[in-house]
Amino acid sequence: MTLEIVAERGLVLLGCGKMGSAMLAGWLEGGLPATSVWVIDPNPSDWLKSTGVHINTEVPAAPAVVLVAVKPQMMGDALPTLAAMGNGDTLVISVAAGTPISKFAEVFGAQTPIVRAMPNTPAAVGRGITAIIGNANVGEAGLDLTEALLSAVGQVVRLEDESQMDAVTGVSGSGPAYVFHLIETLAAAGEAQGLSPELALQLARATVAGAGALAEGVDETPAQLRINVTSPNGTTQAALEVLMDEADGFPALLKRAVKAATERSRELANG
Repeated sequence: MTLEIVAERGLVLLGCGKMGSAMLAGWLEGGLPATSVWVIDPNPSDWLKSTGVHINTEVPAAPAVVLVAVKPQMMGDALPTLAAMGNGDTLVISVAAGTPISKFAEVFGAQTPIVRAMPNTPAAVGRGITAIIGNANVGEAGLDLTEALLSAVGQVVRLEDESQMDAVTGVSGSGPAYVFHLIETLAAAGEAQGLSPELALQLARATVAGAGALAEGVDETPAQLRINVTSPNGTTQAALEVLMDEADGFPALLKRAVKAATERSRELANG
């Protein structure tokens, strides 16, 4: 299964909010014809209307892909309209948080190839990372196709088991919010030491973004990069002695935070 098959048989995108729009923009920039895409969205944006895709019109009976990008609470109304596409060779991909594959199998049928995906918000600028896992009906070609589609908004990793998705949610799904909060609190700490709010925020934002780019762009581990910045008995070491405290520093705090998000993800999936 390749993107050529998507161009030939069509792709139905259910929901075109921020995530759906980011993916659609990536597909169109990558050469997928607008005429091969059908979007179902109750409130299409002006940008969506300008793309040339089919919007809220009759969809193909057996498209190559149905990609579900609506919020979980909206799926109850939206999914049954597409249920007839199940139990065939249409690949169903979901980027809806907290919704297990079993829920989609109930709607589309047990023989339907279904992939559950967890992207994160940096997908909006093409810098996301998405974890994917498929059911027993999804072969290697289906995973390859999913990866090709989701690579439009960043990196893609494959999981070994769906149970890992809750931990992925705790790390990369919710993780951007942790980083945004780091920027907030780093800026506030700079203010507390006498910087203006504007300067403190500029410094914090650029520092976090630059450090992230450096961590991705070199072969050295984050631990080694930290060591590289840390002069013995210097300013960085003074700060790290606070941040790396095993009792109340980053190690304990982030373990608790990721554990809380992971457990909440499990609760939502089982609810």
